[in-house]
Amino acid sequence: MNEFGAFENRESAGRALAEAVAAKGLSDPVVLALPRGGVPVAAEVAKALKAPLDLVMVRKIGVPWQPELAAAAVIDGKDPQIVVNEEVCRLANVSRSYIDEAAKRELEEIERRRKLYLKDHAHAEIAGRSAIVVDDGIATGTTMRAVLKALRLKGPKSILLAVPVAPAEAVEALRAEVDDIVCLATPEPFYGIGLHYADFHQVPDEEVIKSLEQAREVKEVKKPKKAPAPSGQPAPRG
Repeated sequence: MNEFGAFENRESAGRALAEAVAAKGLSDPVVLALPRGGVPVAAEVAKALKAPLDLVMVRKIGVPWQPELAAAAVIDGKDPQIVVNEEVCRLANVSRSYIDEAAKRELEEIERRRKLYLKDHAHAEIAGRSAIVVDDGIATGTTMRAVLKALRLKGPKSILLAVPVAPAEAVEALRAEVDDIVCLATPEPFYGIGLHYADFHQVPDEEVIKSLEQAREVKEVKKPKKAPAPSGQPAPRG
């Protein structure tokens, strides 16, 4: 962060976050980014850990006559998960059949975006691994809560939530959903994520794709091959 308490941009925030996450010493990590703003941040974490980077795409399912009020959320993956807000559904008389039909439409949109961002790359394995969920910040935590609940159903060994900035109350409210949290700044009062970045431009699709490709290139760098044994001598074992 600079002297004004702001991150220069998402990449610099990601590098600072990567240092804090690396100190946790997680085994077999997989980094999961919320697009679009979370991808440049998560890419820096994935590169530092040399871990696979994947996307967690979530779509809200709103109440029919009030779309901004979330009745449920659907999260992509090999086994897509639907997280239902039972209280909202009960008060608004939203049926499960409505949610299931809406989820099908939202999953189609998620799949369209996933193909745009990841082409034919397969989903990263999550079961039994240390999952690190990254975004560029948290405001209320409502969307993140849905993501974390759905992610838990995929059987990770542990879940670490990692963000550069969030209000303290949102961080505390999410602790029950994860095994650990890394949040670099919890400013008070908190007026919005963008106020804590010198550069908080809207991330275009092209930038998302480039960040994913760069992280993949670091992950796929192969170890140097062993030198061949001298002629006439057996190659060393191991």
